[in-house]
Amino acid sequence: MTADYKVHGDIAVLTLNNPPVNGLGYATRLALTDGLAKADADASVKAIVITGAGKAFSGGADIKEFGSPTALQEPNLLSVILMIENSSKPVIAAIHSVCMGGGLELALGCHYRIAAPGCSVALPEVKLGLVPGAGGTQRLPRALGVEPALNMIVSGEPVKSELLAMLPGQQLFNKMATSNESLAEEALLYARSVAETRPLPLVRNLPCKHPQGDAYFQFARNMVGGMSKNFPAPLKCVDVVQAATTKKFDDGMLFERESFINLMWTPECRALRHIFMAQRAASKIPDVSADTPQRAINSVAIIGAGTMGGGISMNFLNAGIAVKILEMKQEALDRGIATIRKNYEAQVKKGKLKQDKYEQRMSLLSTTLSYDDLKDADMVIEAVFEEIGVKEAVFKELDRVMKPGAILASNTSTLDVNKIASFTKRPQDVVGMHFFSPANVMKLLEVIRGEKTAKDVLATVMALAKKIKKTAVVSGVCDGFIGNRMIEQYGRQGGFLLDEGCTPAQVDKAVEKFGFAMGPFRMGDLAGNDIGWAIRKRRYLEKPDMKYSKTADLLCEKGRFGQKTGAGWYDYVAGKRDAIPNAEVVKMIEDHRAALGITPRKISDEEIVQRLVYSLVNEAAHILEEGIASKASDIDMVYLMGYGFPIWRGGPMNYADEVGLFNVVQAMHRFAKNPLDDAKFWQPAPLLAKLAAEGKTFN
Repeated sequence: MTADYKVHGDIAVLTLNNPPVNGLGYATRLALTDGLAKADADASVKAIVITGAGKAFSGGADIKEFGSPTALQEPNLLSVILMIENSSKPVIAAIHSVCMGGGLELALGCHYRIAAPGCSVALPEVKLGLVPGAGGTQRLPRALGVEPALNMIVSGEPVKSELLAMLPGQQLFNKMATSNESLAEEALLYARSVAETRPLPLVRNLPCKHPQGDAYFQFARNMVGGMSKNFPAPLKCVDVVQAATTKKFDDGMLFERESFINLMWTPECRALRHIFMAQRAASKIPDVSADTPQRAINSVAIIGAGTMGGGISMNFLNAGIAVKILEMKQEALDRGIATIRKNYEAQVKKGKLKQDKYEQRMSLLSTTLSYDDLKDADMVIEAVFEEIGVKEAVFKELDRVMKPGAILASNTSTLDVNKIASFTKRPQDVVGMHFFSPANVMKLLEVIRGEKTAKDVLATVMALAKKIKKTAVVSGVCDGFIGNRMIEQYGRQGGFLLDEGCTPAQVDKAVEKFGFAMGPFRMGDLAGNDIGWAIRKRRYLEKPDMKYSKTADLLCEKGRFGQKTGAGWYDYVAGKRDAIPNAEVVKMIEDHRAALGITPRKISDEEIVQRLVYSLVNEAAHILEEGIASKASDIDMVYLMGYGFPIWRGGPMNYADEVGLFNVVQAMHRFAKNPLDDAKFWQPAPLLAKLAAEGKTFN
């Protein structure tokens, strides 16, 4: 059973028991209504307490049921709440730990609520592109007051129970318990104290008004609209809360339901729900079971104190894991440590980090100039120059000094992890951990699984990623892994667009309007154009038939490597990130175009976006087919967390599904006819062609 029924003297206690957060799935709703009916029929029972087992009262809807028929099967949550309201005996919610979404809506339907301190209370539906759907928008403003309720509903953020209890005039909590431990006892006492009170109080009967009325809601709309321009749900939250203040309760409930269902079918809501599920699915590896034993990681060694090594170190220090950084020269170590200090001090200054926390983190950091000092570390991450000879020297040393069972990780962004593993006598312990720059900020971690990487190494690294607050996605070994392999095609299309008539600013603006954080040319300037140049030089030798625009090489020959040199595709002023178009660069592109005998044409924003985004999609389809990524949603996570793909579009694969794969393939056939593009590349990947022909989707 997912809800336990017990009678304590004259009080029936219904305990939700559906771990981990007592989600209100179909079985739990059924058990609740059965329990209510049983208590109602028992003449010796005077009142009913509903609470939750384990670490939650209830976290709301059961995510395992999302989108399935059982999610709406009767008794749905609205019916359960109606049954509670109509109970002939008082129903008391005893709330603790977590009370969110449908869990809070359930509590609001009860006659009384007693809460333990430290409970996180929220209506987080807006984060999935929805409004609360079981009366939350109508009851919370009545119980808590219009403004605090609207703030909670629009933000979706949790608030602690003791803070809510202090709000003037609140009727959300009738009583606060002393502690989590005493909640059960205090709830029984409280239930006995109200057992004979009639009529039974209902939140739905409380008044609901705002003194400024329409003016307040107009102000709220202006504020919310400015902050949520690509998401329809936050503004809809304002509408439904306003309805609570202007309509009769039942009419407000109908409006909430209608808003909930309409939002459910918007592309933005589908994208947010897709991300929610994709994030959970990313940590699951098909052939590595959840109970795979993990290796203990209590200390980490980092090779290299540069930007990357320092950023990686901060992730572990933040999680309370001891770090030892190795460098070849003392000056390099001093520089690296100074940068880490500066980063932390900036956080202290902004009030984001307490002084004692900063000192505690720095106390976990030590440094060395000798490989022999790393022998006790449980794991080592190499963050040295991206060149296979340099990596070989490092891994031979690590193989010599590291203890048996230590994990040897490389932060390579393109090199062959199998080759790196072959430099050691323990390839099973070698794994790729590709952090994104700046490593202490970016959420993405690509975990590269070598041919011989042991399953317990993978399980350990995935769990560790969670500990250091990263979204980890597993990739097989290939040039560029998932993210950089796809971005190369995106960059190639950017180059062809310049040859055919665009300026860098036009391409960037079109893609940024679509929702990318930055376009390909601003991104190149940020990363350093010399990095792409080095990769192209390698390509000219390895893949001489691969076609590139020569404009990026011409730019690099001028020494315009991007922000670090103050000049790239754009000009930069010291201390500012603003990209200022440069007339000489535009002239260089025009001269090159003329030298090739190309007559420029006017290119629409739509064509720019389609060529850039569909190039990602086609390359990703090849990646899926080759088994480099195990599922399409993993590729979406890489692009959302590491490459600034717009959240409300759910990632490149989800976006392609929304557009329709048939339409994507049709566009690719059009691009293949362009003599200045790469016709061979635009042949749809077999997987994409197959899914489109069968009317299916990636996800």
